[in-house]
Amino acid sequence: MSISGLNFREMRPEDADAVEVVEKACFAIPWSRESFWKEAANENTCYLLALDGAKVIGYAGCWISFEEAQITNIAIAPEYRGQGGGTALMAKLIALVKDRGVTAMTLEVRPSNAPARALYAHYGFREAGVRKKYYHDNGEDAIIMWNTKL
Repeated sequence: MSISGLNFREMRPEDADAVEVVEKACFAIPWSRESFWKEAANENTCYLLALDGAKVIGYAGCWISFEEAQITNIAIAPEYRGQGGGTALMAKLIALVKDRGVTAMTLEVRPSNAPARALYAHYGFREAGVRKKYYHDNGEDAIIMWNTKL
């Protein structure tokens, strides 16, 4: 499958159903549709959709507090992975938060998620610590990563 018409836009509350479909396909413990509706309505968040034409194929989001952003989620539907959509989505998210005055970003990632770790390293994120037994589904630790020089 290829991403023929890749484009991006900010998430709106009415996108929650489509985002939930991607979330359930990507994560063992998915967020609910209601969670995404609330996040999209919050002025202290930035959620960006990746679309193939009009179809939501991925999203990325973060909470913004002053000059810092905490990435909460980033996902590309499994059938669209490996085609550059995640890389483009991350670049767009960083550009959006920089426009809002953000100078540093942080996130947690599974040690076992090599593709995500490589993506974050590509954008200047560096390992800064570990959260022990962070993931509830299997007790896996989380690597804390920061980019302090957006």
